[in-house]
Amino acid sequence: MKNYTITINGNKYAVTVEEGNGQNVAQAAAPAAAPKAAPAATGAQGAVAITMPMPGKITGINVQAGASVKKGQVLLTFEAMKMENEITAPQDGTVASINCQVNTQVEGGTVIATLN
Repeated sequence: MKNYTITINGNKYAVTVEEGNGQNVAQAAAPAAAPKAAPAATGAQGAVAITMPMPGKITGINVQAGASVKKGQVLLTFEAMKMENEITAPQDGTVASINCQVNTQVEGGTVIATLN
């Protein structure tokens, strides 16, 4: 078995390659912590973080910091796997910050907005 560290799109992966039977089997471990560029934030951070559910491109921002929103209201839209998706408010509140910009690629799990 041989251990390697592979970097793909800025994410580091610990990979173990096992040799045997003429077939190579690779098993990827969880990505190692890689520094990510912080997107431009609008306003202060809020108590409720809204994260990107999967990697995708932000195609629209429907609210601004300071706006009052209702549970289920569309906050942002993004494109992933050639499909348009919506991110909605998980609860009533006020938008504290928008941490992304239109036409930018965002990794899954990134905090893209916050609510108070």
